[in-house]
Amino acid sequence: MEMNQYHITRLEKKGVKPTAVRILVFKALEDAQRPVSLLDLENLLETVDKSTIFRTLNVFLSHHLIHDIEDGSGSLKYEVCSNEETCSVDDMHIHFYCEKCHRTFCFRGIHVPVVHLPEGFDMHGINYMVKGVCRECSSKLENK
Repeated sequence: MEMNQYHITRLEKKGVKPTAVRILVFKALEDAQRPVSLLDLENLLETVDKSTIFRTLNVFLSHHLIHDIEDGSGSLKYEVCSNEETCSVDDMHIHFYCEKCHRTFCFRGIHVPVVHLPEGFDMHGINYMVKGVCRECSSKLENK
């Protein structure tokens, strides 16, 4: 399947009208292969203004095509849901925020620990962030 057709199909499955800008933003999110901020997307998509990207992200969030992550950097990061059918708490995984390079990494193979809430509480999302120094920054520190 051609890449643009893949993106169009994925958007349509979620009930999102596949406009040119939405396809661009979705493709940029997927190509990044890590959570990215609004500023990251602005830099990647120089021809698209910030408010359009922001509105597009909100459409994607409301249709459960992407999820947002608070990594403690002061800005939300966004990433495409790994499951094409749903983006639920069960799909959430651990993220790692590097305090040196300020990148956020996904550890898709490490799921968020199960949290049993008291009766009457209904969970809609979970954010599990580990902070430290990434492998690349660690090796730079060791080589000094």
